[in-house]
Amino acid sequence: MSEADKYLDINRALWNAKTEYHVKSDFYGMSSFTAGMSSLKEIELSLLGDVSGNEIMHLQCHFGMDSLSLARMGARVTGVDISDAAISKAKELNDALGLDASFVCTDVYSVPQVVNKQFDMVFTTYGVLGWLPDMQQWADVVAASLKPGGKLLLVEFHPMVWMFNYKFTAIEYPYFNIGPIIETLSGTYADRDAPLQLKEIGWNHPLSEVMQSLINSGMQIEVFREYDYSPYNAFHSSVMVEEGKYMIAGMEQKLPMTYALIAVKK
Repeated sequence: MSEADKYLDINRALWNAKTEYHVKSDFYGMSSFTAGMSSLKEIELSLLGDVSGNEIMHLQCHFGMDSLSLARMGARVTGVDISDAAISKAKELNDALGLDASFVCTDVYSVPQVVNKQFDMVFTTYGVLGWLPDMQQWADVVAASLKPGGKLLLVEFHPMVWMFNYKFTAIEYPYFNIGPIIETLSGTYADRDAPLQLKEIGWNHPLSEVMQSLINSGMQIEVFREYDYSPYNAFHSSVMVEEGKYMIAGMEQKLPMTYALIAVKK
């Protein structure tokens, strides 16, 4: 079995290790969140609308802050993540906050077998698709998980961002998905000094691959937007251009940083 074939075990171990440091990092702002602040950002909030009473599945929910923010808005939320450490923390947070979200530990492709229900919305945001090798299989899971007329809300880092090296000084990676990218990196985006040095396996997915896969699965894309900023200070060489908006130094307003789409199940 190749390393790429073992990606689930490798990436699960990665995210189990990261969770410990993410929970206590300034990046995630746990104290403000538990005091009542939403973790959701302007991009997704502008597209969500009124979710009160909606059944939402949050794919790749990490330790559940966005899931619980949706629950605070009145949605009935099921969060899904590959990391058992993250899901354990999400359940702990849910109980501590007195909310009624539920959380399931499984990989994305196993969702139809493990969760086995349909939702009004599938919600998934920021740094999610690059951990998945097959966009068509992902799109099929999304479609299978939605009620007729249900919608996907995806907000993701733009694939142009992933072409650069970590200091954004040169293009190092392909825009197109030509195979797994296997690396061993130090620290984590939420705590660059964390004593972690773990292997990870990812894939770059061009916009055409993402959107055509959704179309193939019977989804109709109704909204597509691109943004020249990231709402997270998650990249080396980034600078804050205004509150909650970060761009790469020297590339301000030149590089697409994020994109968002809404697709509806026909």
